[in-house]
Formats: sequence, C-alpha cells, structure tokens
Amino acid sequence: MKMRQRSIAFLILFISILFLTRCKNSSKKAPEKDIVSNPAKLSERTAEDIESTLNYLKKNNGKLNDTVSFSFTSLVDSVYGANNYQAKWFKEDKTLPAGDSLMYFIQNSRFSGLFPNDYHAHLLSFIQRVFLADSNSRKNAALWARADLLMTDAFFLLAKDLKRGRLPYDSVTLRTDTVLPARFYTDALNKAMQEGNVMPVLHELEPKSKGYDSLKACIPEFLAGASFAAYTYLPYPYSDSVRFFGLLQKRLEETGDLPDSTPALDTTGFKRVIRKYQKKYGFKLTGRISDPLIDKLNNTDEEKFKRIAITLDRYKKLPDSLPETYVWVNLPAYELEVRDHDTVVFTSRVIVGGAQTRTPVLTSEISNFITMPQWTVPYSIIFKEMLPKIRKDTLYLDRENLMVVDKNDSVLDPRKINWYRLNKNHFPYLLKQRQGDDNSLGVIKFNFRNKYSVYLHDTNVRWMFGKQYRALSHGCVRVKEWVKFANFLVRNDTLKYPSDTLKAWITRQEKHVVSGFHKLPLFIRYFSCEGKNGKVRFYEDIYDEDRYLSQKYFANKIVE
Repeated sequence: MKMRQRSIAFLILFISILFLTRCKNSSKKAPEKDIVSNPAKLSERTAEDIESTLNYLKKNNGKLNDTVSFSFTSLVDSVYGANNYQAKWFKEDKTLPAGDSLMYFIQNSRFSGLFPNDYHAHLLSFIQRVFLADSNSRKNAALWARADLLMTDAFFLLAKDLKRGRLPYDSVTLRTDTVLPARFYTDALNKAMQEGNVMPVLHELEPKSKGYDSLKACIPEFLAGASFAAYTYLPYPYSDSVRFFGLLQKRLEETGDLPDSTPALDTTGFKRVIRKYQKKYGFKLTGRISDPLIDKLNNTDEEKFKRIAITLDRYKKLPDSLPETYVWVNLPAYELEVRDHDTVVFTSRVIVGGAQTRTPVLTSEISNFITMPQWTVPYSIIFKEMLPKIRKDTLYLDRENLMVVDKNDSVLDPRKINWYRLNKNHFPYLLKQRQGDDNSLGVIKFNFRNKYSVYLHDTNVRWMFGKQYRALSHGCVRVKEWVKFANFLVRNDTLKYPSDTLKAWITRQEKHVVSGFHKLPLFIRYFSCEGKNGKVRFYEDIYDEDRYLSQKYFANKIVE
C-alpha cells in the first residue's frame, strides 16, 4: 500500500515538474541578444536564432511581443526550414541587394497606396538605425535574425496587398483567386531572390489597368503637397452623442472655427458655430449636422490618402484583363465612358441614383435598346411617392402622363378605383407612363440583365445634366449622350441602320426594339478618385461607401 502511495506521489511530482518546465519554456522570450565575437560564426548563429524565434512565434500565435505580430508564421517557418534557417536578406553583417530593395519599397510603399507600418516599417527602420549607430550591435545574431524574419513576413504581406488588396471580395468582384496559395508567395520570393531586386516582382503583381496606373502615378504629387498633421476624426452616424459633440468641438477648434480651449458648447452654441461653418463653405444654413458637413470636416489629407488606397484596392477586384470594348459608368464621377481597344471613344454625363435610391454596382451586358419606350412604374415608387398624391387627386395621373392598367393590360378609369383600399399587400394594377418626349425614360432605353430592374435611359428633365450634384434618380442611370451611345451599338450594321435612322424614328415617335449587335459589356462601379492631368481628382462620396470602408478597415492606419 505504501509503495503504491509513493508511486502515485512520484508520478504527481513528475507531472508537476514537467508542467512547470513547459510553462517556463512557453513564456521564454524570443532571442533578443546573441553577441558573436567571431565574424565567421555570425551566419551560423543567426540561423540558430532564426529557428529559435520561429519556434517562439509558433507557440505564441505569431506574436513576437505586445506590439509586433507576424501574419505568415507558418509559411515563413516552412520557407526557412527548407533552407536550414539561413538568412535570406542578409549575409553575415551585410544587407544583400534584394534586402536593400525591399527596405526601400517598404519605406516608400505610400507611393503604391499602402501604409508602411503594415509591413513592420517602424521596427525595421529602428533596427536599421541601430546597426548604423552601434558597430557592436552588428555582432548581435539575434537582431539580424529578427530583422530577416520581419522582412520575409513583410514581403509576403506586400505581395498579398498588391495582388489581392485589403478589402474583402464582394458580389461584384470578378476574380476567382479568393485565397492565394502558398506557392504564390514562395514563387514571388524565389524570383525576388534570384533577381536580387523585389521591386519588379512586386510591381508585376499589381493590376494591369490604365486607371490604376494613372491614379498611382499621381500619388507623389499628392503626397508632396499633403499635410498629415493629427486631426480629430468624426465617426458618423454616431451612437454616443456626448462623445460625438465633444469630438466635433475639438475638430472645429482645429479648423480655426472655434478658439482653442473653448468651454463646452451647449445646443445653441453648436447651432451658431455650425451655421457659421455652413456659411463659410456654401452649405444650406440649418445649424444642424448633415452627411455633407461631416464629410467636409473629415476631408483631411489623411482621409484623402485612404480614399486613394480604397480606390486602388477596388481595381484589384477587377479581372486581370477587361474586354476590348466595354462601357464604364463611374457613379461618383457622374460619368459614362465607352472604351474600345484602350481608347475612350466618348464620354457622357450621367445622372445616378440618390443616396436613398442608390444605383447598384454591377456587371452586365447591353443586350438591346428601345426607342419611344413606355415606363412601368416600380411598386416601390408607387407606394412611396405616387399613391399618397393619387389619393388626394386622381388628376395627378394625367399631369404625369400615367395610365392605370390591369393584369390584361387594359386601361382603366382611375376615377372608378377606390385608391384608399389599395396598399402594398393589395395593388392589382400597373401604372404605365405613355411614350413620348415627356416620358420619364425620355425617348430611349438601354436594357441589360440585372436583378435590380435598372437600366440606362434618356430623361425628360435634360436640364439636370447641367447640375454639379447629379445623384438624383430612383436608381437608373440617365445618359446625356444617348444618341452617340445608340449609334455606337449599331456601328457595325450601317446598311440596316444608316446614320439618320435613329433621328428619323424619334422624329416620327416610332417604337423600335433594336438588338442583334454584339452585346456590350457594362461595368457600373464606385471609384471616388482618379488620376487626371497629373493630379488626383476626388469626387464626392455620394453613398458614403468610402467613409464606411475607411472606418472599418483603415481607421487606425498611419500614413507617415
């Protein structure tokens, strides 16, 4: 019995010692200092410290310390393990050409719309300064090991962000490489090692797009004139009103619209200073907070850079190559472009959906167009806008050139309908607008398959194309240059459609459905800035898409 008790006690003691030993090993830090007096031994000891550091990272989920984490621990480990943990970017106490080029790329990654500190720039720069300032530190194998591992992790991060971007893929992403395989990273690294230069390898991963290239080319000019002084960012809409208005007061002090250290404002005080700010920048004088006002206050150079970064990442959701001929609608720019073999054939002003009735981002093909179309009013518009007006006065239908039809397409007398009994759950009619120049669709409609029931069309309020703010439709895209667009679609069939055909149809108010031409790929996208004439041109964030993405994915990013 005593022997059994002793055996159990010994087993408990052994397990306890083993547990304590493992706990001690797991809490052991990664190598920080390993001075090597013999230069010939530096590479060997660096390899040992690389292996030790990787073992530590694997046990700690890639976390080196409280401020530094690795994103590709497993891949980095496999790459080094395959080569006996030899350094990749350094040889003894010298940086290899590939290492110099990687450090240069990281330090200048803003020129690619990236944030240097996402790639360990701060720590790598610090290590670099230590090596330059202290000759003894160049004997520290642990420091060389740490720098080498950080650079490899940074290289993989750069490869991912340049190829795939930082925004999640969505329903309109036209790429299939949702997950980049390990071979993608290792092939890029091996090629960079072979060439002794990472820059051509990393540039090769970027989108092959003129729009991407022109925007990126304008970043140096933007950065040269930018100021990245710290500003107070206003998250909006807000959930904590006390916190928000505290931040708003601080922001107004930063803009000079309030003196520094102004006592906390009350409601009246805020209305007064907001009206003053609205007057200064041409807003409607309401004294109230609004989306455009917050956008203006948040429109710092730092936020502009984030919008550049977001736009560059949107290009990364497009396929490696676009069709030879296609139509591109950029919603924030209020512009349609027809592109043929990398040449812009023509552009047109457009009117797009308002903030509450957004034009959807989509990809489709123009399949046909109709002259003198009828407009069947969507039920959403009927219930939200028209039904209350019809209940008040059925003559509203005459003024809007609308007719009521039943399921058999028979026209009904609106005066004989009890409009008060109709609602979203019971509405057995359609409202159709008669064809003609005063039809909401204008005199032509361009159809393409989509699940939103939107299309491109003319309009009966063409004067609106002269407005600067053109997010005014119910979701469809109104095209100013519809004549050019229609003629372009039938350009290869001039025998059937001579140049004056469309004009003659419109003059005679004839309805025709035109199809049979090559379907024209259509891309409706949301790109809020572009490079033009050597400068970055910013467009209004009409749907607050950039604001949302900036707050969600780039809120804590530091440009400098």
